[in-house]
Amino acid sequence: MACHPLPTLAVTVVGGALGGAVGLSAGRLLVLVAAILTGQLSIGWSNDVLDAERDRRSGRTDKPLAVGSIDRRTATLATGIAVLLAVAFALALGGWAGGAALSIVACGWAYNLGLRSTVLSFLPYAIAFGALPAVATLALPTAPLPAWWAVAAGSMLGVGAHLLNVLPDLEQDAANGIRGLPHRLGPGPSTGCAVLLVLGAAAALLFGPVGPVPPWRWIAFGAMVAGAAGVAVLQRRGPAGRWLFKALIVGAAIDVVLFAVSGTGMTTGS
Repeated sequence: MACHPLPTLAVTVVGGALGGAVGLSAGRLLVLVAAILTGQLSIGWSNDVLDAERDRRSGRTDKPLAVGSIDRRTATLATGIAVLLAVAFALALGGWAGGAALSIVACGWAYNLGLRSTVLSFLPYAIAFGALPAVATLALPTAPLPAWWAVAAGSMLGVGAHLLNVLPDLEQDAANGIRGLPHRLGPGPSTGCAVLLVLGAAAALLFGPVGPVPPWRWIAFGAMVAGAAGVAVLQRRGPAGRWLFKALIVGAAIDVVLFAVSGTGMTTGS
């Protein structure tokens, strides 16, 4: 529970889906998933280790270190093991793909170590999620670059996830001196920006690939527009909860389906 299970699982599944979409062999795909999973575990665990005292003061009962169900030394050891494994699996992917995978880990750690308290708190998410398609394409034998629309969609989804994930903790974070971009924008503007970013990602996946757009992709895009409108309306009726972030995860899953079954390539020129 200390690894931030939902984001960890979501990023790992998305990375695996992208690897499958570009046609990686089973062995390469397994290594890619392991590299992403261990990297995400190190990010989640390090976040809770660094925030243990702050979470305890804030009364966070959803944090295992804060309530004492796991000790800090154990979590620190697990973090170190996860980092070593992430590096090993990244190296097994090869230079370019491994470098892209490690850039995602570096972004997560940069966020945990200080960027989250600045106006640039969105930047690690933009870079890391934009790099996910690159890990998949660069792991191919010819190591092609990802298409621009794949990177753009990933970056927009990442920033949207950041904005919504922080919303329930705005007051507690402010009391502890954390003032990232969502804290400066406020709940309403943050939600609005996140909705627009999710729709932008869907539009990039819809119109970015070369060739005609099949009808079912229009239907999926319409469903995302309707869902985003619903989220915006519900947010105006009360304080944001974790459900907004979960709604974005569902939206991201739809976007990944567009990736995986579109029948178009994700490499440069696609």
